[in-house]
Amino acid sequence: MRAQSSATTAPRVAVVTDRDRPGLGILQAALGVIAFSLTFPATAWGLEGFGPWSLVAVRSVLAAVIAGGCLLGLRVPLPARRHWPGLAVVGAGVVLGFPLLTTLALQTSTTAHAAVVVGLLPLTTALCSALRVGTRPSPTFWTAALAGAAAVLAFTVQQSGGALSTADLYLFAALLVCAAGYTEGGRLARVMPGWHVIGWALVLCLPLTVPLAALALAQEPVRLTAHSVTGLLWVAVGSQFVGLVVWYRGMAAIGIPKASQLQLAQPLLTLVWSVLLLGEHLPVAAPLTAAAVLVCIAVTQRARG
Repeated sequence: MRAQSSATTAPRVAVVTDRDRPGLGILQAALGVIAFSLTFPATAWGLEGFGPWSLVAVRSVLAAVIAGGCLLGLRVPLPARRHWPGLAVVGAGVVLGFPLLTTLALQTSTTAHAAVVVGLLPLTTALCSALRVGTRPSPTFWTAALAGAAAVLAFTVQQSGGALSTADLYLFAALLVCAAGYTEGGRLARVMPGWHVIGWALVLCLPLTVPLAALALAQEPVRLTAHSVTGLLWVAVGSQFVGLVVWYRGMAAIGIPKASQLQLAQPLLTLVWSVLLLGEHLPVAAPLTAAAVLVCIAVTQRARG
């Protein structure tokens, strides 16, 4: 009689990731959109006491200190050498390029007009993703995305009078660099935690942001007020670090094109915050545009790419 082996086979443990929980990914991406929707009003507050270069440089340094402290405290190893070029793109796009260009634009533009950027950003990010990552969303996805972008553009441009200015050049340039940063960050967030992506990108930019902050603070006047300090802290912690952490995790879980479409709601959220925080007037057309945008988001979330 053959003796039975007493050894038992160890049960397989299923590893659940964010990609296995699309609902969580949508929630994380949505939280990122909410954080980003406060960026323009917070920037307007920050500009009350800081110059544009000072505000951008100091926010990046503060966010890098927080991120670096987390990375050091948790003993996170350095990223693989092959990931550093992608992190440089993230740093150039979302740590330096987008904040600087939009801050310069907000010196002469209202937050409502600047919302044109985030109205176009989802479509630009999806296009960038298709080129860089090789995603191929369905025709239904593209139809809904274009319709949502058109609705947001029609709303924001009509409210700003349709005039083009120097600020628009900053905004369109910001749109391009941010889409590249989002796409590269979403790709990297599939192979490393989302907060590692933005954390290392922020640290990577320190050799530029520290001397820039010192130079800008020496050249631009600083007036510390409740608004300016609150605005600075929000764009540094909320927009530059926490918001990007949940945003990249969301993109890794549900895909870059679908996550980017959630940003169609960002301009309208920004307008709401502008009314509550800056006292701007909320246009009557906002509810109709919001309804159209929500329909487009629902379609893109159900479309198969």
